[in-house]
Amino acid sequence: MSQLFEFDSFEPTPAAAQARLAAVRPAAYARTRNALDGAVTRLSPYLTHGLLTLPDVLQGLLQRGPLPVQHKLVYELGWREYFRHVWQHQGEGIFASLHDGVLPEAAYARELPPDIRAGRTGLPVIDRAVRELYATGYLHNHARMWLASYVVHLRKVHWRAGADWLYGHLLDGDLASNHLSWQWVAGTGSHKPYLFNADNVARYAPAPWHSPGSVIDTDYGTLDELARRAEALPAGLAAGGAEPPLQATPPPGLFGPPDASAAAGQPVWLVHAWALAEPPPGRLRVGVLDADFHARWPWSAARWRFVTTRMQACCDLLWWGSASQIAAALRAAASVNGVCDAHLARDWQLLALAPAAQLFRPPARHCTSFSQFWTRATKGVIQAAELVGLDGN
Repeated sequence: MSQLFEFDSFEPTPAAAQARLAAVRPAAYARTRNALDGAVTRLSPYLTHGLLTLPDVLQGLLQRGPLPVQHKLVYELGWREYFRHVWQHQGEGIFASLHDGVLPEAAYARELPPDIRAGRTGLPVIDRAVRELYATGYLHNHARMWLASYVVHLRKVHWRAGADWLYGHLLDGDLASNHLSWQWVAGTGSHKPYLFNADNVARYAPAPWHSPGSVIDTDYGTLDELARRAEALPAGLAAGGAEPPLQATPPPGLFGPPDASAAAGQPVWLVHAWALAEPPPGRLRVGVLDADFHARWPWSAARWRFVTTRMQACCDLLWWGSASQIAAALRAAASVNGVCDAHLARDWQLLALAPAAQLFRPPARHCTSFSQFWTRATKGVIQAAELVGLDGN
């Protein structure tokens, strides 16, 4: 298969993150971002894993010239922070429908069908997306939306089943961005379902993705009617493809159990999967992975490789254990510093970790829509440069 992207373009290093940032062209992004071969940033794996922050990205962009706060690229940074805002207020609630969708919950299957998992539905746009996902760990946002819309509205699979599956195979899988995006498509986190047709695919995707003569080669009124029917489209070919396995443990031989004696009396800098930036000097650099988290949220081999390769390069110790075991071992340290993240269990969040850098002014109240968040977070802001420094960066 001809791939749009290659895994090795996501080298897990700060230098690679900076090189990717330096390659971003805001004007080209604004013109072509909807096309699968457009000038998208592909920064998401570095943002998810803490090799870059949103303030880092904006500061890098501003080195090329001023940007209005309403620029499409700044707007997309806002979406990422908005999803984290919702997660902060909803907690585990983001893993259930925020409100009623197109059909009752019982109308949707709770398991992803084998033909979708195998990329053998017979619909080129879907099968290409699935194979691209497995081959690279990455999908353009437009392809993610097409895939989610097909799964939920045409095959009648509950958005949560699709979101869990996609998260496991993404290099940039962020629980807030991923699961809330699926809710947006499903209509449980937005006011209407997201639908697409063959004309949309033909406009924004290369020819091998085009799907003329298929069920999506119709008008949006017909697609809306299909979305509101309980009957699912029939399964595709199923046989002939396979889903790569997801793994709940890191590659063997790299990580040991938490060892209090190894950290006793020392200042520790905590490195975890969501904070892989270069640690400050003069600290014992302890890389930790939470066994409880990964029992619930397994990863692809490519994502394990991305995270553990970086941890091996920047850590003195590598620990694998439950959150409570790791937290208990760290109590022997003279101090523990690092950057917090919402993916961390509460045991870790009780440690003295710095809050993650934010770009936008945090709204005082929970915002139930992105437009509400954007209005409050950018009130009085004209130029994007005004956002940098709101949190002291």
